[in-house]
Amino acid sequence: MEDINQQILRLLAADGRLSFTELARHTGLSVSAVQQRVRRLEERGAIRGYSATIDPEAAGLPLTAFVSIKPFDPAAPDDAPDRLAHLQAIEACHSVAGEESYILKVRVPGPAELEELLQQIRAAANVSTRTTIVLSTPYEGRPPMI
Repeated sequence: MEDINQQILRLLAADGRLSFTELARHTGLSVSAVQQRVRRLEERGAIRGYSATIDPEAAGLPLTAFVSIKPFDPAAPDDAPDRLAHLQAIEACHSVAGEESYILKVRVPGPAELEELLQQIRAAANVSTRTTIVLSTPYEGRPPMI
């Protein structure tokens, strides 16, 4: 991939809200050249979407936790992600190797809401949970190395 395309991808990964004008200024290309390159990157699948950065604490979600889940019945269908998709407090669901089947990243306003969410997770997916509460986050949401 050309260096200029990698630069565009890095810029958009850091801030998906950058305008074509801002991208042009950062890359030294014309606005129309940036538009063409971004369109081609989208068509090739290098860009699949754009997101704005949201501060969870400012959004009223200061408590972050990682919830490991394991099915009560190992022979049961592996459909926990589908069963949990409706729970908006689950920010991410990662399939993992090890004792647990999945690790969920959740954000909630406080301990009472976390306790309620854990009950909802257990009931919806028929799983046991193990929870780790985040005390601080030195960094997060780093753009990928391109």
